[in-house]
Amino acid sequence: MAITRKDVEYIANLSRLTISDVEIEEYTKQLSEILEHVNRLQKINTDNIEPMSYAVEIKNIYRDDINEPSIDRKKVLDAAPITEKNCFKVPKII
Repeated sequence: MAITRKDVEYIANLSRLTISDVEIEEYTKQLSEILEHVNRLQKINTDNIEPMSYAVEIKNIYRDDINEPSIDRKKVLDAAPITEKNCFKVPKII
């Protein structure tokens, strides 16, 4: 399916674009080439190709989750400059 000059003028009109005669010829050629390429891609046999979600293999770079004892709450609160009711106390910010 080739794009004609009339097609490009119609698309430009729908898009509310004003394009010159030179641009119409250029876009006609470019759009036709794009459609030719898509047609070539559609002819490729992909029957035995498994679908993939990424073009390159991705590995998980994170470490395994390992349960470890957490820091003692009293030690942490003792290291804070100000505490109140077993919590950190910070200045009010508005």
